Amino acid sequence: MKKSSVYTRTGDDGTTALVGGKRVSKASLKLESYGTVDELNSQLGLLLTYVTDAQDREQLLRCQCNLFTIGAMLATEPEYCKEGFPRSEVEAMELAIDQANEGLPGWRGFTLPGGSRAAAMAHVCRTVCRRAERIICALAQEEPVDPQLAVYVNRMSDYLYVLACRINHLAGVEENLWKKMV
Repeated sequence: MKKSSVYTRTGDDGTTALVGGKRVSKASLKLESYGTVDELNSQLGLLLTYVTDAQDREQLLRCQCNLFTIGAMLATEPEYCKEGFPRSEVEAMELAIDQANEGLPGWRGFTLPGGSRAAAMAHVCRTVCRRAERIICALAQEEPVDPQLAVYVNRMSDYLYVLACRINHLAGVEENLWKKMV
């Protein structure tokens, strides 16, 4: 039986290949963009270990699949991207936000990250998501990037905020609101 090697040694010089074959620096904004999307996907995987609600779990798994698609699109040279990210997924995310927001108390002020362990993890995911969005927007200033990627990631960060509030609400945990101390 032939063993499959995980290491190729082709990246030892600090470069990696994009889909399409072009080699780029591992320090490039392109790699930073899809690396951060991958980080977010991993953080969502950790969040899933805390989330028990079936509807929330299903939505988070959908987010993970979409993030994998986004990462693949970002890892592909622009001329090889044949299809754009579907607007229907942005609309589905908006619906998920609306559904997660049902039954929650209205906005009472800025929420400090925390509460239950699952909600705190959702806030960590939200902040990584915001960073991914910023990097995708910076990349779009350098090369063509499907604008729906940044739109979807922006909606996902909104979803993660509402999800954190929902998780705390369902657990009976009161949100901590920001109070100016100085």
